[in-house]
Amino acid sequence: MSLVSDIKNYFEFLKSNVKKDIRGKYKGSFLGILWSFINPLLSVLVYAIVFPYIMRMKVENYLIYLITGMIPWTFFTSAINTGIVSILSNADIIKKVYFPRILLPISAVTSALVNFGISCIIVLLFCVFGGVGVSYHLIWLPVIALIQYILLLGITFILSSVEMYMRDIEHIITFVLAMAFYVTPILYSPDIFPDNLSWILKINPMAHLIYAYRDIFLYHRNPSMIGLGIVLLFAILVFIIGYSIFEKLQKGFAEEV
Repeated sequence: MSLVSDIKNYFEFLKSNVKKDIRGKYKGSFLGILWSFINPLLSVLVYAIVFPYIMRMKVENYLIYLITGMIPWTFFTSAINTGIVSILSNADIIKKVYFPRILLPISAVTSALVNFGISCIIVLLFCVFGGVGVSYHLIWLPVIALIQYILLLGITFILSSVEMYMRDIEHIITFVLAMAFYVTPILYSPDIFPDNLSWILKINPMAHLIYAYRDIFLYHRNPSMIGLGIVLLFAILVFIIGYSIFEKLQKGFAEEV
C-alpha cells in the first residue's frame, strides 16, 4: 500500500522522470528515438545472416522468429542496465530533494517498457510484410508485457539497492546477462538445446516469456497458460522480495552517494 501511495502522490515526478530517461537516452542524437527501432534491428540483421547461413541452422520464418526474441530481450537488458544505476546516477537529486527513492528504478523500467512498446511496431511490420500476418492473439501482448514488467521491477529493486553498497555488481550483471543471452532461445530453437541441459530452459523465466511472445506474433495461438502462470507467480515473488530488500537498504543511500 505504501508503494501505491508513493506512486499516486508523486505521479507527476514519476512521469517527468520517465520522459527524462527516454529523451536523455537519445539526447544529441540526430535520429533520436528512432534508435529504439534501429539498435535491435541492426542486431537482428547480423544474427539473421550469421546463424542460418554460416551455422547452417534452419528455422521457418527465421527473421521473424529472431526479432520476436530480440525485442523482448532488449527490453529485459535495457531495463536492468539502466535500473541498476538508477539510484547512483541520481545522487545529486537524492542529496537535495526528498522523494520516494523507489521511483527511480520504477521510472527506469517504465521507460524501457515504453521503448519496448515502440519497438513492437517493428515486430508487427515484420509479421505483416514477412507474410506471417497478425491475429487476434495479440490481445495477450499487454498481459505478457505486464508480467515481464513486474519481474523487471523486482530485479531492479534488488540490483539498484545492492549497487549502492557494492559498486562491482553492475559489472557482474553485465557478464551474467551476456551468459543468459545464450541460454535463452533467442537465436536458436529450443529443440537443439542439449537434453541433459534442457532443465535450464525450464527454469529460465525469459525463455517462457519469449515462447509467449512468439506464440502471439508468429504462431497465432494462445500462449501456454501454465508457463505464463508460473512466470507470473515467480515475478510476484521476486517483486515482493525486491521491494523488501529495497525498503531495508534505502535507509543508507544518503551516506553512500
